Formats: sequence, C-alpha cells, structure tokens
Amino acid sequence: METTSQRDERLWRIAKSRAQFKTSLIIYLLTNAFLWALWIITGGIRNGGVPWPIWPSLGWGLAIAYQYFNAWHRDPFGDTVREYEKLQEEKQRRGI
Repeated sequence: METTSQRDERLWRIAKSRAQFKTSLIIYLLTNAFLWALWIITGGIRNGGVPWPIWPSLGWGLAIAYQYFNAWHRDPFGDTVREYEKLQEEKQRRGI
C-alpha cells in the first residue's frame, strides 16, 4: 500500500505534467497563429497549393496530443501500484 508521502509525490508528478501540457498548448496555439498569419500576409492564399504552415501544425499537434494523453489519461505509477497491491494481497493470503 502507498504511504502518504508516496501518494503526494505521485499527485505532484501528475499535477506537474498537466501544468506542463497547458503551457505547451498555449505556446503551440500562439506559434501556430503566428505562422498562419505570416503565411496569409505573405500572400499564401493567392498562391494556392498546400500551405506550408500545415506541416509544423500537424507534427507539433501530434506531439501535443501525445502529451495530453500522458497528462490526463495515463497514471505513470498507477499500474505499478496496482500490481504491488495484488502481490501484497497474495502474500497475505498465503500467510508469508
């Protein structure tokens, strides 16, 4: 079973990863807004074709999506804690 300090450390790491995600998302949105504005200002709409800002937007967007998943939907210690608790229960049942 987890001690209070271990639980607090785990929650601190989860909170830190979520805060880092929020910062990364803001930087991503501002940078992409700048890139798209630059593309529009330099006449990208008139030239046709595939707009060049799409590539950094897609690549960086995939990285942001991965960071989101890790921050909100994955507990890096949750699986380990559950396995440890199962082993503890098994140990108690056997009387070891």
